[in-house]
Amino acid sequence: MLTRVIYHVPVFGWMLKEAVLGPVTAKILFVVNLVLLWILAIVFFGYPAIILPALAAVPAMFLVLILIMKG
Repeated sequence: MLTRVIYHVPVFGWMLKEAVLGPVTAKILFVVNLVLLWILAIVFFGYPAIILPALAAVPAMFLVLILIMKG
């Protein structure tokens, strides 16, 4: 049900649906669009646009490290 709600978001939904269900080129283009969006955010907002994704990734990396150490 959550995927149906996300897929109905006007601009982002159809791109995400195509990336999940579409061919390999759609997945690659989706990643390229995300990278270009991040670069555009860096141009407009500067340093915080570089730091905030890194800070958001810290809990995920801690979880990965804990799972690696757990075995």
